Amino acid sequence: MGIIKKFNDYERGRNLPAPLDLSNPEHRALAEQHFRWADHGVLRKYWTNFAEIAPGVYRSNHPDHQRWQRYADLGITSVINLRGAAPDKPHFLLEEESTRVLGMTRYDLSFGARSTPKVPAVLELLEIFRKIDKPFVMHCKSGADRAGLASAIYLHVMEGKSIAEARKMLSFRFLHIKWTKTGILDMFLDVYEARHKETGIGFEDWVRNEYDHDALRAGFEKRRILPL
Repeated sequence: MGIIKKFNDYERGRNLPAPLDLSNPEHRALAEQHFRWADHGVLRKYWTNFAEIAPGVYRSNHPDHQRWQRYADLGITSVINLRGAAPDKPHFLLEEESTRVLGMTRYDLSFGARSTPKVPAVLELLEIFRKIDKPFVMHCKSGADRAGLASAIYLHVMEGKSIAEARKMLSFRFLHIKWTKTGILDMFLDVYEARHKETGIGFEDWVRNEYDHDALRAGFEKRRILPL
């Protein structure tokens, strides 16, 4: 039990100094260790979940500095961080430093992998899509769920792809597993697709005027407890 508690404390960053100062060598070492192990960066060292989904538009899991450098070498100038601003977390501070040093413009937007997207977040994402400079990359932690939903929205709204085509961004190809709690993101697209087929409503109008994230969450939870 003591070992489990110690790991949980480490994973939650309870062993980290506050505030973290990356200019302090001890703080930096702890931050990098936390990013590598507690944030599972070691799994992302060679598995990147990186793909170009449209000309100049990429998706990825959370890069380390070496990968940020490679992305800059590809000409990527802008970043959408779907994990949101978290100035007390090592993963955010290290990303902020890397993107600043490399001259990248970063947009921080908080999406959930196992929760219904909130209306303000979806509308802000659309606003970012319309103003961001290309080439850009969007990322979450694993690059499977939040990055998948954002990619699907981009393909549908910005590239005019059908929902059937766009939803391929939420697939096992990117390690998205729809029968887990992350399936709520698939249901978000399902509900919109049904209304679009019925009424012809566009995605942004649906989000603004019809989408009810509380009702969608309740429907998803009810569906999950029904017998197979």
